[in-house]
Amino acid sequence: MSKGVTPQSENFSAWYNDVVKKADLAEHGPVKGTMVIKPYGFALWDNVKFELDSMIKDAGHVNAYFPLFIPKSFLAQEAKHVEGFAKECAVVTHTRLKSVDGNVVVDPESKLEEEVIVRPTSETVIWAMYKKWIQSYRDLPLLINQWANVVRWEMRTRLFLRTTEFLWQEGHTAHATAEEAEAETLTILEIYRRLAEDILAIPVLTGRKTESEKFAGAEHTYSIEAMMRDKRALQSGTSHNLGQNFAKAFNVTFQNKDNKEELVYATSWGVSTRIIGAIIMAHGDDKGLRIPPKVAPHQVVVIPISRNDEQKESITKFLNPILEELKENSVRTKVDWREESPGFKFNDWEMKGAPIRMEVGPRDIENNQVVFVRRDTGEKSTIQAKDIVDKTSQMLSAIHDNLFAEAKDFMKSNTNITDSYEEFKKIVDRGGFIRCGWDGTSETELRIKEETSATIRVIPFDENPKNLKCIYTGKPAKHEVIFAKAY
Repeated sequence: MSKGVTPQSENFSAWYNDVVKKADLAEHGPVKGTMVIKPYGFALWDNVKFELDSMIKDAGHVNAYFPLFIPKSFLAQEAKHVEGFAKECAVVTHTRLKSVDGNVVVDPESKLEEEVIVRPTSETVIWAMYKKWIQSYRDLPLLINQWANVVRWEMRTRLFLRTTEFLWQEGHTAHATAEEAEAETLTILEIYRRLAEDILAIPVLTGRKTESEKFAGAEHTYSIEAMMRDKRALQSGTSHNLGQNFAKAFNVTFQNKDNKEELVYATSWGVSTRIIGAIIMAHGDDKGLRIPPKVAPHQVVVIPISRNDEQKESITKFLNPILEELKENSVRTKVDWREESPGFKFNDWEMKGAPIRMEVGPRDIENNQVVFVRRDTGEKSTIQAKDIVDKTSQMLSAIHDNLFAEAKDFMKSNTNITDSYEEFKKIVDRGGFIRCGWDGTSETELRIKEETSATIRVIPFDENPKNLKCIYTGKPAKHEVIFAKAY
């Protein structure tokens, strides 16, 4: 256990807040609910962003940028959409301030004719643009993504997991057919699964959301759901098939190959800085973060152990060719020359979750070697200088595989199957996923939520409701679903 960090077993929420602060990831901004992402936290987000952006582009999408401000009338054009976000919208009513008797006040003469909404999501402004850009089937598909900030005025906030302003990517695509839109939605879901599992070492469940849990204005919503170490679910990415809802609202049509006018089909999808919360809570331990190597700001942190300038010079000379070779092999390294004790640095980088710690002292130089310490297992090994690059690559790969295997085993051992509602309630109390039957009615879903706080996370793609009964009503199950308490 690291000093000043609440153990997970004692209070997981306090542990999370302690780690975010002590690992130097973020802190609260001056406006309630806002977040300052500090350099180390932003470097982690940058690496996640790079990996995801590459996958999105490889799938044929391009990046663009749309305005932060949206006319209120745009939101009013899609009733379900505005209903879903109405209570979270920040509204701009005036354009300037003025000084009165030494106080800064809103200038009443600057009142806007039409209020402006600070984007909670960009569907409306983007579809107003798509109306201008789409005329013919030759203009489709239109595959655009943007990296941006959004504002949703949250009452209860927690750094990374739920903040008033957060960063994300939001993709918005237009298609000629319903089949193409559905295929796009599932393509993106698979990209999100790959991001979580192949890059972040977080196993996820994939599937469709229920009607009550889907995105406002969508036909279908699909998501990736991860289990955190307190056995709660975290929705970590969503992909929405919007059907023709936004095309109808904004009258976006195209001439098909038969010269007939049709409404286009739409999708939208997004991953936000919430995924940083997933990394923290899926892998972290009582010593702090354990960052997956592929997104770690520093994959190898070097701790030089020297007592005087002569030793420092000797270590620098020894390290320079090694660091150069690691750089040539795209390994992100950092040498920690801070005026602190080695023990302080060991603890600090354990807290920050650097995958590999490399220790180098005078005795190591004499033996032409270094000491490697794995953050995931704490295992120490002595590595000859000539083998450092190869061993680094092997160890980073092994750390990813081990973090993924640990998290997958944890999810598997805390996923339960039951047909008893009494047992269901006991499982909910102790935490975990529950796989069971559901009769498909929103009434049953709501009653379970009210009685247990558990929600249906997904209707999994591999569901098999045959011979199942609803966990609550005992009626024949329409779906096999995954219930859990969630963030």
